[in-house]
Amino acid sequence: MTKPSIPALLAALLLTAPAWAAPAKTAAPTVDTLLAQSRAAIGRGETELAVRLAQSAIVADPARPSSYVALGDVYALAGEADYARSFYESALAIEPTDAGAQKALSALDGKTGETTARK
Repeated sequence: MTKPSIPALLAALLLTAPAWAAPAKTAAPTVDTLLAQSRAAIGRGETELAVRLAQSAIVADPARPSSYVALGDVYALAGEADYARSFYESALAIEPTDAGAQKALSALDGKTGETTARK
């Protein structure tokens, strides 16, 4: 009688393991969760984390304008007006009537106008 090999024993154990022994599957965070986490990161001053979370929201649902607005907001708060503008415009390209993007872009234009007037 030959001894079974280690891989064969492991395979047999895995096939007979109870369901509770299986590794738990974690659900991917929702876009809403990612955006909430991004806002929380901004509140803590963690700009890089806020950017990554908002980017993840865009990757998770690229057709959702609010994710682009959120990323634009992060960049606007960080003083990166050009990046902010590009994401607000991306949101408007998806949904031309998006109030959040329109308001943010208008606010950004107002700040740009003030800066230009002072120079």
